[in-house]
Amino acid sequence: MLLFFVLTYIFTWACWLPVVTGLISTTQPFNFLWLLGVFGPALIGVGLTATREGSAGVRALLGRLFLYDVGARWYVFALAYMVAIKLAMALSFRVVMGEWPRFGTENVFLMLGGILVSTPVEAGEEIGWRGFALPRLAAQMGFARASLLLGIVWAGWHAPQFFLAGADTYRQSFPIWAIEVVAISVAFAWLYRHTNGSLLLAMLMHSAINNTKDIVPARNPSPSSVMSLHASVAMYLTAICLWGAAAYFLARIAKHKPH
Repeated sequence: MLLFFVLTYIFTWACWLPVVTGLISTTQPFNFLWLLGVFGPALIGVGLTATREGSAGVRALLGRLFLYDVGARWYVFALAYMVAIKLAMALSFRVVMGEWPRFGTENVFLMLGGILVSTPVEAGEEIGWRGFALPRLAAQMGFARASLLLGIVWAGWHAPQFFLAGADTYRQSFPIWAIEVVAISVAFAWLYRHTNGSLLLAMLMHSAINNTKDIVPARNPSPSSVMSLHASVAMYLTAICLWGAAAYFLARIAKHKPH
């Protein structure tokens, strides 16, 4: 697994850092080179699978992209997970601050369209993280610890995004964001465990998270530095809500044995 993590970081960051540092001039953060970096986990995962397991292993891995017969409730979970977290955060904000937080204004149909369009792109990450890495880690240490370790690696992989001008993570608090991502990784493991490793559902959930997270925005409008703990109240409350759900998932998946 260490080889997968190292190669994935090298490949993706080699694509991203020239964009972040301005060596490659672009007005669009998600240009071709950036998008190629997004597919780093998938390319490395498929490459290592081909090396170790041959074409049969690659077919088995990619076949999970089309594993759709998993029960309607898991589609609901994938689509509504972040919405539920954000609504819980809004209620918590009301209790703590005595007022409602600012709600997003994006049209629901635009969100749904964004989910539909971006779901295939999430294969770039999910083939690697949940397709290649998670089952192998779970076989060694169980789903609970595997989801935590993978969450840490997954969060760190995103670090260059926090230095990319124009990205919604630019100069936001990386430590608080990373804490959130580790909790989200646990939720992905919960979904994975209950959908027989469906990468389609993982891609759908990933896309839904990205497209619904701003129904209650948590971005700090005046960030200080990437490594600071200076974050909005909404971001801290989001982290607490995410970990409330993650604690439940961890308690349940700790009892599950990998297939």
